Amino acid sequence: ATLCRSRTVWYGLQATLLLAQFDDEAPVPCRRLASVGNMPGRFLLQILRNLVTHRILRSARGVDGGYALRRAPDEISLLELIEAIDGPIMLNECVHDPKVCVFGENCAVRDVWCDAQAKLVSKLSATDFGRLAQ
Repeated sequence: ATLCRSRTVWYGLQATLLLAQFDDEAPVPCRRLASVGNMPGRFLLQILRNLVTHRILRSARGVDGGYALRRAPDEISLLELIEAIDGPIMLNECVHDPKVCVFGENCAVRDVWCDAQAKLVSKLSATDFGRLAQ
């Protein structure tokens, strides 16, 4: 679990946002997304396949094949996409398991981490690609 530090998350966000901005529902080839977003094609292909597996995108084969959003952009949250790529967001390990901290439940900072985590998750969950694409 990680914050949005990785290129994988960045490219996944960028590709999904591009797909949200296209007017029609026709699949867009990976090479076009890579070109428009200035992303490495082979790496992007792996990311897109992962997003298909997580039911964020759909894919179509053949001459007119490519990738498209599986749902309306306003039904796909930023949190859903990030967690599909990197797993659950975790500001600090103690948020999910206080036993990893030397101070355990009595840690003076744990409440701050938990509050910040909850606010971040809430904001990312409330932010959808329909809003971002505008």
